[in-house]
Amino acid sequence: MPIAAKEEWQPPPVAEVLAVYAGRAKDSVTATRGAAKVRESMNRARAAAAQRRAAQKTARSTPKSA
Repeated sequence: MPIAAKEEWQPPPVAEVLAVYAGRAKDSVTATRGAAKVRESMNRARAAAAQRRAAQKTARSTPKSA
């Protein structure tokens, strides 16, 4: 019984995906608010990552008591 080669999944063409949004009017207020939310979220994630790295660094550098 021959094993059929599994077809590799391909994402849809970008133009096809963006066509859905083509008719929409740009709402700059909503866009600005969305961008601000994303920025805030990224900053929070960045701060959390920095804090995690610092905690790992101190955990590594702290000599373990025998």
